[in-house]
Amino acid sequence: MNLLKAFLATLFSKGNKLQNTAAISIYDLTINALNGDPINLSTYKGNYILFVNVASECGFTSQYKDLQKLYNTHKEKLQIISVPCNQFGNQEPGNANDIKTFCEVNYGVSFLITEKVDVKGKNQHPIYAWLTQKSKNGRTDSKVKWNFQKYLVDPNGNLIDYYYSITNPLSPKITKHLK
Repeated sequence: MNLLKAFLATLFSKGNKLQNTAAISIYDLTINALNGDPINLSTYKGNYILFVNVASECGFTSQYKDLQKLYNTHKEKLQIISVPCNQFGNQEPGNANDIKTFCEVNYGVSFLITEKVDVKGKNQHPIYAWLTQKSKNGRTDSKVKWNFQKYLVDPNGNLIDYYYSITNPLSPKITKHLK
């Protein structure tokens, strides 16, 4: 009996990986693309995924340019998923066609753009619940504070970290993981 207790104590000790395992995988989740087609995140196993909640009328909107540069540089191992959201200052008022046109015409965006969703609150999309809740992602709790907050997931589906809006997409804080 003592041997079993010792084994269980070791298995579930603070430093053991099992304790930090996320309850669900990011790859079990889906979100719809801007055109309504489902995006199955398991398609991106083996790649980094950078989730960014975006808005067309935000002071950080010019980050689309650097997001596109980041994507062009690392697209063999990185998928950027931009997630339009109108929860911060009503800065993403457009419909799907408005958003698509704005991103393509002004910034030449070629990475994924999803449907407009809530990234916080009672209608929070399940992907953002996973990104912001330690009980789901196994790493950390966070709150989405503003547009262009970024979440980086590693090729194995583990949350690496999150970065507030002021962190440029080309920042070494992000790019160091992609080398």
